[in-house]
Amino acid sequence: MRLKQLPEDFSVAESYRFAPDARGEWYVHLLDKQKLSTFEAVERLCLAARVRPADVSYCGLKDKQGRTTQLVAIRGKKVELQEPDLRLRMLGRTAAPLSAANTTSNRFAVTVRDLSSEDLARLPASLAEVRRIGVVNYFDSQRFGSLKHGQGFLVKDLMRGDAEMALKNYLARPSDLDRSPDAKVKEFWRDHWGEWERKNPHPGAERYAPVVRYLRKHPGDHLGAFLRTEPRWRALQVFAYQSWLWNEGVKQYLRAVVGVSRLLSVRYQAGTLLFPRELDVRTAREIERRTFPLLAPGSRFEDPRVERAALSVLEREGQSLADLRVKDAPQIHFDPEERELFVFPGKLVVGESRPDEMNRGRQKVNVAFTLPPGAYATLVVKRLFFWTLEPRPKVRRPPEPRREPTPEERHEERRRTGFLAKKRARREARKKGEPPS
Repeated sequence: MRLKQLPEDFSVAESYRFAPDARGEWYVHLLDKQKLSTFEAVERLCLAARVRPADVSYCGLKDKQGRTTQLVAIRGKKVELQEPDLRLRMLGRTAAPLSAANTTSNRFAVTVRDLSSEDLARLPASLAEVRRIGVVNYFDSQRFGSLKHGQGFLVKDLMRGDAEMALKNYLARPSDLDRSPDAKVKEFWRDHWGEWERKNPHPGAERYAPVVRYLRKHPGDHLGAFLRTEPRWRALQVFAYQSWLWNEGVKQYLRAVVGVSRLLSVRYQAGTLLFPRELDVRTAREIERRTFPLLAPGSRFEDPRVERAALSVLEREGQSLADLRVKDAPQIHFDPEERELFVFPGKLVVGESRPDEMNRGRQKVNVAFTLPPGAYATLVVKRLFFWTLEPRPKVRRPPEPRREPTPEERHEERRRTGFLAKKRARREARKKGEPPS
């Protein structure tokens, strides 16, 4: 199975609502983007319209890989923007900035490629399972871009008091997968760490200007420099680690409540995810409407099994709830929140298979469905085609067969270690006055 081979293979349209107000200070636009993250799109918008990031609000983050539409609101300004990968269309005005509350659902259309006839034969049974059981509401790989690019969880660096490492991971650790100008910017600061008076010559360096300006005045205050990053980006770093803790805690909970024998495993960016293939009536009633907490110092538990599962992950990390904080930085904080454990894709439809023009001899299908805000369409598809993403067992290579030495090699070995060689060694030792070996 392959996803997102072409931008049009993955599209999402945001269903939204906002209260129109002809005198509202926020100008609401429909943003249509392609191969851009929401952060990148907003950054481009700010440069084009000459507005501050704080004067742009939106409902949520949309996938970079694909074509997506979503609402953005700009304080005090109507913006026209028509570029090949980024377009804005004015919809109206409203009195308040946008938030997740303005999104009602998201409609996805996904082309799944590189399928075999066996994959297509297994799909109906898997589709029935998803319709009956739903999908565990994990956070998918998109949430963990910092792992993909080798930076780790930056907030963990901060939690253990290593603000310089967090700053290096942000400013000076280029990804091996990144071919954009941003990688050159980071390479420069990696090679010139601490030389803050230097001018970074690469395009895009201005993105890091507030951090570098602060370091020129306060070269040893790495935490203060980190706090000059964009606030919504900082919050996302906290949320990424919270999301991983949530995923790991839910896996532990499912092992205890559902049982390992009834779970299937799927690979993703941060390891593996577990999904039930079947649920008895009692277990289904118990867990399908349950929530599981995003952990924070203020987290409270009503179900002891949820508490054991969640805290076992923190214990594995060598932490407690009280450790989920960054000393001397109240701006960076963990907030408690409950997240639905399961999600049920609405209006789930799988189209007829067709030849895949991108992968010779293979098939493709279109899958369409709706999800509530915050749920991941890629997880629905991965669950539908789970067998293509099952962890591969480690293959142990058999030991190399022992090669018999040639007659010449045997002769050389005897010459070096045989009776005559030992006799020569004793003779040499006596000449030197050394004790015989």
